[in-house]
Amino acid sequence: MVVAFVAGSFAACHEAQEHVAPAVNERDSMSMMTSYGVSTLISDSGVIKYRIVTERWDVNLVRQPSRWEFVKGIFFEQFDEKFHVEGYIQADSAWYYDKERLWKLRGRVRIRNVNGLIYTSEELYWDGLKHELYSNVFSRVVTPDRTLEGTYFRSDEHMEHYLVSNSKGSFVREDEERGVTTPSAAAAADTSTVTLPVRQAPVRHARQSNP
Repeated sequence: MVVAFVAGSFAACHEAQEHVAPAVNERDSMSMMTSYGVSTLISDSGVIKYRIVTERWDVNLVRQPSRWEFVKGIFFEQFDEKFHVEGYIQADSAWYYDKERLWKLRGRVRIRNVNGLIYTSEELYWDGLKHELYSNVFSRVVTPDRTLEGTYFRSDEHMEHYLVSNSKGSFVREDEERGVTTPSAAAAADTSTVTLPVRQAPVRHARQSNP
């Protein structure tokens, strides 16, 4: 009786089928490399131009198009030929499409260049082939002498020549009698390009009281 029970148990174990979940083959969603706590230098044409600092860096060469992903935020420092800092770029998240040399920055994008210009937006594209920056969402540009806001932005990589359209802004105007340049002359001397209408701050003149 015991022998029959043991034989039956062995047969039952022998005939049992193993339940295994199917293998995960979705390579399209898997990164080829993931790095944490990254601080690295990036060169362009053999010259070091940028430092990238990020909490997480994923490299995915399987997805189409292939890309680098910085979902935990990114911080760039930009250098000149003598390795002096020219400015910085930061964003909450970023994607770099290596074949197109295209950066997509999203969430609290902020740029500062060597001239003190500050750019802020929620989304910005950086085209490495055309060497330009552009955005189709609300953008704000602040310089030492003016502030501009618009829903379309385009600029060179150094933020020295830029275009803001569908914009509004304000200028500080001074009296020509004081020997200070007026906004119209300043705009003519400036290398930036602005598409108006621009809202200009009113000029107030003090009244002179009669003796």
